[in-house]
Amino acid sequence: MVDDNTRLRHNMVTQQLIKRGIEDPRVLQAMRDTPRHRFVPARHRAMAYEDMPLAIGHEQTISQPLMVAMMTAALQLYGHERVLEIGTGSGYQAAILSRLVVAVFSIERIPELASQARATLAMAGIMNVHVFVGDGSLGLPEHGPYDAVVVTAASPKVPPALVDQLKPGGRLIIPVGDRYEQTLIRLTATSNGPQVERLGGCRFVPLIGQQGWLGGEIPQTEGP
Repeated sequence: MVDDNTRLRHNMVTQQLIKRGIEDPRVLQAMRDTPRHRFVPARHRAMAYEDMPLAIGHEQTISQPLMVAMMTAALQLYGHERVLEIGTGSGYQAAILSRLVVAVFSIERIPELASQARATLAMAGIMNVHVFVGDGSLGLPEHGPYDAVVVTAASPKVPPALVDQLKPGGRLIIPVGDRYEQTLIRLTATSNGPQVERLGGCRFVPLIGQQGWLGGEIPQTEGP
């Protein structure tokens, strides 16, 4: 017998993702298999599979399912990769990635969120995600280089440190823009330098750090 959360999750994939252009079968299956309700606070569990971001505390959000799927698909993953995630948040994006790659290295600036994400990932039996606390705008060079980097917070520019941690051919997905709106960008490291593609508009919480927003520059934004 299919439980309510499984039914809602499958409906989410059919109605929110497939009907809106997500085609990668591996990404769709990862979204079907990952229990999003475990990654949201108890007060929001009834809305876990709705088409919206949800607050997770500390002025942070878990992204809209469509945005998670879009960013994951844009990484163009095949299964052999090592991925860096900037902004662990609830751990949901990392959980999706964990089903698609060899290893995920995720960095979160808020210790309480990092601790909660570790606990949730462990309860879900996910063992190939490694969560660190630090300045995400600087990445984790000690564990790089990476086949792909995904940034789940908005930056005023592409942080050079993250570009430097890409392998040749590696992809970086990041929202870039001002405090009100951003453009989702895919940067590919090539022998002729970075190639940039614009994937569409979005709205994210700010990437706070040395190569993101600093101090009084920090914008007040909502989730994507």
